[in-house]
Amino acid sequence: MKKYSFLFLGLSLLLASCSNDDNGIKPGPTPDPDPTADVAAQNFMWKAMNLWYFWQGDVPDLADDRFSTNAEYTAFLESYPDPENFYYSICNDHERIVGEETAIDRFSFANEDYKELVNSLSGISQSNGLEFRLSYIGNTNDVFGYVLYVWPGSNASTKDIQRGDFFTRVDGIQLTDSNYTELLFGNNSTYTLGMATVENETISNNDKEVQLTKIENQIEDPILIAETLDVNGTKVAYLMYNRFLSSFNEDLNDAFAKFKTDGATELVLDMRYNPGGNVNTSRLLASMIYGTKTQEVYIRQRWNSKVQAAFSDASLTDYFESNTPPPANSPINSLNLNRVFVIATNGSASASELVMNGLEPYIDVIHIGTTTRGKNEFSITLVDDPDQDLPFLYSSSREGDINPNNSWGIQPLVGRNENADGFYDYTSGLVPDITLGEDLTNLGVLGDVNEPLLARALQEISGGSAKIDFTVEMPAESFTSSRLHTPVKDNMYLDKPLKFNKY
Repeated sequence: MKKYSFLFLGLSLLLASCSNDDNGIKPGPTPDPDPTADVAAQNFMWKAMNLWYFWQGDVPDLADDRFSTNAEYTAFLESYPDPENFYYSICNDHERIVGEETAIDRFSFANEDYKELVNSLSGISQSNGLEFRLSYIGNTNDVFGYVLYVWPGSNASTKDIQRGDFFTRVDGIQLTDSNYTELLFGNNSTYTLGMATVENETISNNDKEVQLTKIENQIEDPILIAETLDVNGTKVAYLMYNRFLSSFNEDLNDAFAKFKTDGATELVLDMRYNPGGNVNTSRLLASMIYGTKTQEVYIRQRWNSKVQAAFSDASLTDYFESNTPPPANSPINSLNLNRVFVIATNGSASASELVMNGLEPYIDVIHIGTTTRGKNEFSITLVDDPDQDLPFLYSSSREGDINPNNSWGIQPLVGRNENADGFYDYTSGLVPDITLGEDLTNLGVLGDVNEPLLARALQEISGGSAKIDFTVEMPAESFTSSRLHTPVKDNMYLDKPLKFNKY
């Protein structure tokens, strides 16, 4: 039986030993707003971003000398009465402000309820368990959805709906690009999908309906499939891994123990729908693949100039690992491979890309699929709690110290990860070695040897020359997904102790 007592806490419980006398991040003097002004959220956001934001030095409104008086600072904060709008305005050309084409910051986000954000980072959410993508119907504003997979044990798992099914309506209303957010991701806990069929690349409504209910405190097991395949006498481990969640570290290690017992000598790591998550979990997974070589660099972190100088070199470098974190502290079960086949697509981001990039200096990473999302920055969770060694950093132990008049939490990008070779520049995504997209007319069954992307990987492993038709008749394109409408979206978040330099 799985236990879920540990929630992701950013860097929360890891820094209690720091002393205010000689440790910690020491921000310079910052302005203070008029105490009568209603700008608590905006003040927190500005001060937290001024200290932590990766591009702080590139944003004029975040400059240390931006304001000459407290009155000028107050007027600036008051000019943005909506805290959310204020937050995105002080990001570095955020996608919400300038659009996707010219955006520098595509991934920083804010949440009005930091508790909802913290839960989401731990894999806890309100969900019906249906993962899907949305796409346009022809050259119209109408939208259709297609099912990627269903969470085991969820409400959707009890209904007649599965991977490859199509829907066009919610509660009898046609989905469009202007109403899908409210209909699918609004406050409605229950909705009914109107299903559809696809024939000759034409989408047609049918009479089937499926009612789904969102359940509070749902936890997704990120290990959707973990099995060993026999491919012409070669034992091939197949892992479909859909999120990097620290609460499932032991389950992940157990999966690799089973692979070892089965005698697996090859691995297909399927992260086509994995938007990322916990950085340390990515390190553990990389160690399970490559080996427990604790003297070899996995990744190095790069922060802004204020923060970088505060941390020791040891704190900024992550090595491959030999054990899972306490309290389990289990020896890592590693396959010690010299190559890995990774299925990755545009749905693969942040920690998924990190594993691929971190392994690249050491083993052959054969990428099958399409170009990945291109997210190489990590984030931390910040709340209105300035009076600590790491100002504003969320910690469950400091719930009583968070400003009770400001529930906002922000998840800004605060650094980049580079691999042992110093490579980090993949904002345009990691390009596949073998290009193959999903086909809406033939999505296949996940884990089945005939599912096209897995079949292509197995063909590469076996060296088979059988004539398999991998033609994509109807590309599985989309403009958004169910995953991108969760609080955590496709974020990569840090959760490691940081050792300070002495001041």
